[in-house]
Amino acid sequence: MHRRLVTSAITAALCGTTLAGTATSASAAPPAVDCRKVKCVALTFDDGPVADTQRLLRLLNERDVRATFYAVGTNVQKNPSTVRAAALAGHQIGNHSWDHANLTKLSAAKIKSQLSRTDTAIKQATGKKPTTFRAPYGAHNAAVRSAAGRPLVHWSVDTLDWKYRDSARIIKYVNAQTKPGDIVLLHDIHRTTVDAVPGIIKALKARGFNFVTVDQLFAPAKLPTGKVTYHNRAAYRP
Repeated sequence: MHRRLVTSAITAALCGTTLAGTATSASAAPPAVDCRKVKCVALTFDDGPVADTQRLLRLLNERDVRATFYAVGTNVQKNPSTVRAAALAGHQIGNHSWDHANLTKLSAAKIKSQLSRTDTAIKQATGKKPTTFRAPYGAHNAAVRSAAGRPLVHWSVDTLDWKYRDSARIIKYVNAQTKPGDIVLLHDIHRTTVDAVPGIIKALKARGFNFVTVDQLFAPAKLPTGKVTYHNRAAYRP
């Protein structure tokens, strides 16, 4: 019995070390950045987590970059350890509905269910309820904004990575379009997008950009509940 207990303890410790190593190869706390004074961009990744999200986390951690993940509840339920690792590494986790439905076509009760089920899955994985929401397809109306009960964060640079599965194109487009204060829309469910991440980071770092979470992009201001935010370009005062 004693041997079994010791073996179980060692196994648990090794598993914990593996997860922690994945999550904290970069310092977990995002570095202090004032996006009113320096160039900032928020990379956001929608629709995961999926298996390749783990590779994305490694790429981000190796480059000490933080991002924001707008997670779909069904995928969080399937991959809770990946969401936990992302949160531990200092990435922000947002709500992106339960199953990526067009919420404008649902009743108020069903919209609330989409959000609350996803909130629960994310909180179970990370210990925290997400503070921002992104509507699937960017589709919103008064009912969606009311049910969200928090800020809606959309995007100002749409890579169309779901349509053009071309890593080189994604890198070139992001570099050409990104201005200080932008929010870039990407999808970690596509291999070609994850492949493009090192190139995106290299190109934007060469232009002096700092990579921040959505909350960091707007700090110290707080985003308004029930309203849609697309960027924070006006904040930067070089």
